[in-house]
Amino acid sequence: MLPRWRSGPVEIVLVRHGHSAGNAADDAAREAGSEVLDLADRDADVDLSDSGREQAEGLAAWLEGLDDDARPTRAVTSPYRRAAETAVVALEPLALEPDVDERLRERDLGILDGLTGAGIRSRHPDEAARRKKLGKFYYQPPSGESWADVVLRVRSLLTDVREDCDGERVWLFTHQAVIMGFRYVLESLSEEEILEIDRTVTIPNASVTRYRRSGDRLELTEFAGTDHLEESSADVTEQPEQEAARGR
Repeated sequence: MLPRWRSGPVEIVLVRHGHSAGNAADDAAREAGSEVLDLADRDADVDLSDSGREQAEGLAAWLEGLDDDARPTRAVTSPYRRAAETAVVALEPLALEPDVDERLRERDLGILDGLTGAGIRSRHPDEAARRKKLGKFYYQPPSGESWADVVLRVRSLLTDVREDCDGERVWLFTHQAVIMGFRYVLESLSEEEILEIDRTVTIPNASVTRYRRSGDRLELTEFAGTDHLEESSADVTEQPEQEAARGR
């Protein structure tokens, strides 16, 4: 059953962070067949790459050109640096300062953090087998989170958004797995449905996913949209989720 929204925001927009140094490290590791990403920073401290900053600037230019009744009135960001930097750059022309909420953070990969798929299979074969048995949605790496854990964070945040943001246009700057969690909750999808979307769609960096209130429903009107980037000089980059890659 779809959740009812008789109150709360008139619009929720989910923005994936811009291309990051972690995305670049992931690309390099996969091309080299490496087991480990060449990245010294912890996941929370991964910066935007030059391309990611250009994407955030492209988003800013697009936002500045919107009519007042289409601009965000409230913004919240993941505390992770790549998401927070995207939010600050994008919102600067609007003089809108984002709040920070740790429930929008990236999924914690626990002991698998910083490993490629090859690294997991080589260094943690038991975990690779357990993940295959349990499936992507419910598998929880040791000391990490499953997709189901992320969904619990999303449900908690949406409760607060419904109560605190009545009538507002709320923009949330976050990460790929979290955006998929919002789709799962807001559209009452099944495990099979959300994993099929994950298999067939890669959410581009700095893309926009939009829900608008219609009656007592929040309806998906745009998913992983990049028109605003294509209107700018910024590249559109797509980084598929790696089971243990940083910087997604």
